Amino acid sequence: MVRCWISVGSNQNREYCVRGAVRALRGRFGALMLSSVYESEAVGFDSQPFLNLVAGIDSGEPVPALLTTLRSIEEAFGRVRGPHRFAPRTLDLDLLTYGGLAGTVGGCTLPRDEILRDAFVLGPLAEVAAGEWHPILGRTYSELWRAFEKSAHPLRPVAFVF
Repeated sequence: MVRCWISVGSNQNREYCVRGAVRALRGRFGALMLSSVYESEAVGFDSQPFLNLVAGIDSGEPVPALLTTLRSIEEAFGRVRGPHRFAPRTLDLDLLTYGGLAGTVGGCTLPRDEILRDAFVLGPLAEVAAGEWHPILGRTYSELWRAFEKSAHPLRPVAFVF
């Protein structure tokens, strides 16, 4: 079994989709480690704010199968992939890490570069995986979060019950 971290985000029918995603992940993988839920502004396009969190799973599935599972969950909640990468979405599930794997597997680059770029990914990841190491930089997620410039993309904690 490998510890995997998945970012969960939604800005359309947010509460329903986030709760549904967590329910679907629990149904498929069992117990989850969940960060707090945060609201953040859309990055790269004008839209409604997102709800974001990070979920940890333990999985024995290879990366391509895991990616297929995540995409199926997204589609079950109405995710439509259009020509624009930055667009509103019902649900976005991104595989952030797969153990200590670094490289491209099944078309997915791990660890995801969003970890170092987006507060709505690194903040929740640092909350639940503070002592884990970024497999390329050799720094903990807690260290990376402390050094991150947070003012450009503030996170607002949201009281959320699953």
